[in-house]
Amino acid sequence: MPSTKLHVLLLNQPFYPDVVSTAQLAKDLADDLVRRGHRVTAVASRSIYGQVGASLPAREPIPVYGDGPAPVGLIDIHRVGASLFGKAGYAARAVDFGLFYLLALVKVLTLPRADVVVSFSTPPFIAMVGLISRWLRGSKAIYWVMDLYPDAPVACGILPAGSLGVRIMERVSRFLLRRSDVSVVLGRCMRTRAVGKGVPPEKVKLIPVWGEGGPAPDGPNPYRERWAPKGEFVVMYSGNFGLGHEAGTILGAMRRLENDKAIKFVFVGGGKRRAEVEAFIAQHTLTNAVWEDYQPRKKLSQSLAAGDVHLISLREGAEGVMVPSKLYGILAAGRPSVFIGHPTSEVARVLSEHDAGLSLREGDADGLAKVLRELKADTAKREQLGANAKVALAGRFDRATACRQWVELIEQIAAPAAAPAPTAAERPASP
Repeated sequence: MPSTKLHVLLLNQPFYPDVVSTAQLAKDLADDLVRRGHRVTAVASRSIYGQVGASLPAREPIPVYGDGPAPVGLIDIHRVGASLFGKAGYAARAVDFGLFYLLALVKVLTLPRADVVVSFSTPPFIAMVGLISRWLRGSKAIYWVMDLYPDAPVACGILPAGSLGVRIMERVSRFLLRRSDVSVVLGRCMRTRAVGKGVPPEKVKLIPVWGEGGPAPDGPNPYRERWAPKGEFVVMYSGNFGLGHEAGTILGAMRRLENDKAIKFVFVGGGKRRAEVEAFIAQHTLTNAVWEDYQPRKKLSQSLAAGDVHLISLREGAEGVMVPSKLYGILAAGRPSVFIGHPTSEVARVLSEHDAGLSLREGDADGLAKVLRELKADTAKREQLGANAKVALAGRFDRATACRQWVELIEQIAAPAAAPAPTAAERPASP
C-alpha cells in the first residue's frame, strides 16, 4: 500500500453505469485506485451519454470489492446537470457541453480538495476544469487525451481546417496540453501529434487503453448460435462506429461478398455511422449483414468470441487524433483483426509488430473482400493470428498492466518534491 493515501478525482461526462468505452475505462481505474487504498471521487453527468434527460442519481456510492466478500472501499460518484438535447445536432450538443462545463466546475471546486484531478476529453476541453482546480486549490492536473481537439472534428469533416473557430480551439488545446502536469496519450501516433503541438516530451506519457472481456468461457456460445446458426464465417465490427471510422471500404466488401452465404457481417454497438450502415443494408437488400445493440460488458467476451475475424477502421488523416480502443478487446478475445486505415496508426503498428492481423488502405474494398475470403478458407492462419493476439495482450495491453502504470503515475505526480540537497553554506560545520 502507498505511504500516503490520495484523494483522486476523475472528471468525465460519462461514467458508470454508462456503457461507452471511456466510462468503463474510468470505472476500471477507479476500482484499482480504491483497492490500492486511495479515495476516489468521480464527477460525471446525470445523463447516459447521447440520451436526453437525467436518469441517474445525483450522488451514488459504488462499492469496490477485492478478493473477499466485503467491499474494500467506495467510489463516490457525483453527477450534475441533464442532457437537454442528446445527439440532436452539433449546436445542441454544444449547449449540453456548456451546461456540463459550468456545473462540473462548481462541483469540483466545492467538493473536498483532490490531490489529483484526472480529466478526460469528453466534453472537449473539460481538462480546463482540472487546471482551474490546480490554480485555485493546488491539485495536480492529469489530462487523459482520448481524442485530440480540434483535430478530431477537422479530421471527421465537421469543422473546416484553418477556420477562426478551429484556430481558437487549437490555442486552447495547446494550452491544456502544455499546462497540465502530464498528458496521457493512447498511442505512438498520438504522442507524435502532442509533441508536435509544442508539448515537452517529458510531459507526455503513453499508456494504452486495455482490453475488455477476455477469452470466452467454455461451452456453447449463445451469440454464435444466434448470429451463425448454420456455421457461417462471422466478420464482426464491435463497438462505436463513429464519424472518425471509415465505412465505405467495409460497405463495398459487403456488396462484393453478398452472394457468399457462408460469410456474415455482424455489427454490434452504436455510433453516428449506424444509420448509414443500416440504410445501406436496406437499400441493397443485403441478407449477409445484421446490426445488434451494445451487449452487456459481462457478456462482452462471448460476444467478441462469436466473431471469426474482426474489423477496425479509422479515416485516413485521423491517425494520432484518436486510437480505436476496440483493438484491445479483440486481442483479449484471441481473434484476428483486419484494420482499414493508414499504416502509421497505432492499430496498424500493433497488428504488424505482433502478427495479430492484417491492414489495408482506405478504399480497398476489393482487397478487403479478398482477405476475408482467404481467412475464411485458411483456418490455420486464422487461428495463428488469434493466438498471436492473446500473446500480444499479456503484459502490454491488459487491464492489470495499464492500470498499474496509471496508479504509479498518479502516485508519482502527487508525491511531494524531494527536498534539495543542502548547499555547502547550509551544511553544519564539522566539529
